[in-house]
Amino acid sequence: MRVLIVALIFIAGVTVAYFLTKPSDEKPLKIYNPIDVESEMVDKDLKRKGFGHRIQEFSFTDQTGKSYGSKDLKGKIYVAEYFFTTCGTICPVMNAEMQRVQAAFIGNEQFKILSFTVDPETDSVAQMKIYADGHGADPNQWHFLTGDKKDLYKLARRSFFVLKPAEAANQGDVGSDFIHTNYFVLVDTKKQIRGYYDGTNSKEVDKLIGDIHKLLEEN
Repeated sequence: MRVLIVALIFIAGVTVAYFLTKPSDEKPLKIYNPIDVESEMVDKDLKRKGFGHRIQEFSFTDQTGKSYGSKDLKGKIYVAEYFFTTCGTICPVMNAEMQRVQAAFIGNEQFKILSFTVDPETDSVAQMKIYADGHGADPNQWHFLTGDKKDLYKLARRSFFVLKPAEAANQGDVGSDFIHTNYFVLVDTKKQIRGYYDGTNSKEVDKLIGDIHKLLEEN
């Protein structure tokens, strides 16, 4: 009997050890820091930072006329993009893809979408509401944000790392010389960047949707 008990304990121990040491089929999502991003996208004082990056505190006005920002995102996962409502090139494609993202998580209070304008002079609250309504945006989940241009660009440049130096220099021009990003940025509940995705590429947006599911499961 004693031998049987010892054998059972041994088998149980081996089984537990196997599951504890078994490699996961899926690696956790990468955490992006300034050092991981193309150097021209990062201000000089941040380029060598290899850990601990967080999205800075912010507050802007959404399409309903209410303030919305960091304090409303505590414990939330979100995707951020930069766009402008009069864009006739990549923005319509990006926001058609973002509609798919919203549809995948509609009603999930743990997930939000933030669309920051790069042209706040044109993109007033009223203009953003028209655009948001035209894209079927749920105002409780998809927030179109406008505000002070310098603050919008600072956030893009120093937190999300989606703004190149030339774009910052041209922030007064939304004409033919203005270049804006096609990237969606995934942020976790700790305000860490967990992924960049081409918002004009359906396959990359499919990956984004899958990665959001992963983060939701983690939480």
